[in-house]
Amino acid sequence: MDKKTWIIVGVLIVAFLGLVGISIAQNTIPQNDISMVYEPSDANGNFGEMIEGDPNAPVKIYEYGDYQCDACAPMNPYVNEIVEEYDGKVAVVYRTMIMSYHQCGTSAASAALAASRQGYWKEYKDYLYENQDDWFYSDPTECPTQFQDYFKKVTDGKGDMEKFVADMGSSEVSQKISFDAGLAKKQKVSFTPTFYVEGDFVDQRNKTRDAFLEELKAKIDEKLAEKGVEK
Repeated sequence: MDKKTWIIVGVLIVAFLGLVGISIAQNTIPQNDISMVYEPSDANGNFGEMIEGDPNAPVKIYEYGDYQCDACAPMNPYVNEIVEEYDGKVAVVYRTMIMSYHQCGTSAASAALAASRQGYWKEYKDYLYENQDDWFYSDPTECPTQFQDYFKKVTDGKGDMEKFVADMGSSEVSQKISFDAGLAKKQKVSFTPTFYVEGDFVDQRNKTRDAFLEELKAKIDEKLAEKGVEK
């Protein structure tokens, strides 16, 4: 088979493993335990949570996102700013919930997780969102090659490309994506991005961006006060 055929086969295999993994993952996740930070285990492909900020921060935002979501991309820099503004008091736990109509959503999530194996998740996540317009309409057979180029740029050529490609197509990565999807389904998450502050849902629908961010920060302040932490 030629290179393009191998890419297509790889995409189909990842998709199939994802479907199988979702059914398995849904049976291993506690119901309505949104504020738990999951440690690596067989259920999540031995991946820990993707966390931006201090993992020991007293308050955590749980974000369900899709790298191909055109509402997630413009929100990402504001979420980054909140982590910086609260300086060690707030962290973001990022979980993927991929929309079925996003042809490169699974490949993008796989690439981000593969980058995380080499310590580049945050940088890769930001790069995917910042450059979403460049790959949003790409053919799904082209996305893996684009994502390899992005890894090279994010790591300034220092990353292990062979490992990155192998991890992208691994069953562990597929299981982590399925685990997040199963958790999202049990939480009845229906759109991206969806945000919880600890266990409290903060709805951004029918709000301006500024109004939503104000509500999000108010909820963070409330949770910090409950824990006796000064803002």
